[in-house]
Amino acid sequence: MADQLATLILAAGKGTRMKSDLPKVLHKILGESMVSRVVATAETAGSNDTVVVIGHKKELVELELRDRRVRFAVQQEQLGTGHAVKMAEPLLKNFRGDVLILAGDVPLLRAETLKKLVNKHRKDKADATVLSAIFEDPHGYGRIVRTADGHYSHSVEEKDADEEIRKIREINSGIYVFKAELLFHYLRFIGTDNAQREYYLTDVLPLMRKDRKRIALQVAEDPDEIQGVNTVEQLSAAEAKFRTGL
Repeated sequence: MADQLATLILAAGKGTRMKSDLPKVLHKILGESMVSRVVATAETAGSNDTVVVIGHKKELVELELRDRRVRFAVQQEQLGTGHAVKMAEPLLKNFRGDVLILAGDVPLLRAETLKKLVNKHRKDKADATVLSAIFEDPHGYGRIVRTADGHYSHSVEEKDADEEIRKIREINSGIYVFKAELLFHYLRFIGTDNAQREYYLTDVLPLMRKDRKRIALQVAEDPDEIQGVNTVEQLSAAEAKFRTGL
């Protein structure tokens, strides 16, 4: 059904900057793993079917989520976000609703923010909707480039950005809603022509724009929500925010 919502949670990475061999998404905040928090947030936001894409030490993530209503897709090699999403296609081949894409290392994200994102997507009758945020210091994030009339143009990963692009303060959170059939259709056409030699999920969006598909933007009210946790220091900072009620 068109009003159904499935969620893909990308959780295959090693997280080497955490200085631990434990999968990054299993590091805990106030006693609960990041990935478990993200699964719960997706459910609260209305997800009917949650698929977690796993890879590094996948059996540990499966064990962590054994009591959750989730399914698993396996990404054996970490070849980028686009590749990770493609690994879930067999599980959603007959799904015709909207697909929400989250990262397992973004634990501060609120269900209310995701509900607003999905509502924007459906209200605008969009084919894809991007959650963005405005940062004083956008270092490390891909930037959102808008058209002259303020609509989505494209995203540029920081490693691929020139000096002008890096001045942009609106960042791509990596959180999206797509119409399922369009998502998997366009994933077939992305390549690895970038600094990382990876399949970027964001590369789907220019292909959709070229075909005049509708792409909407929703700006997060609190940019702290969409910050990923990549280091021990960032984990401690996220825990501090939870202690103070965000």
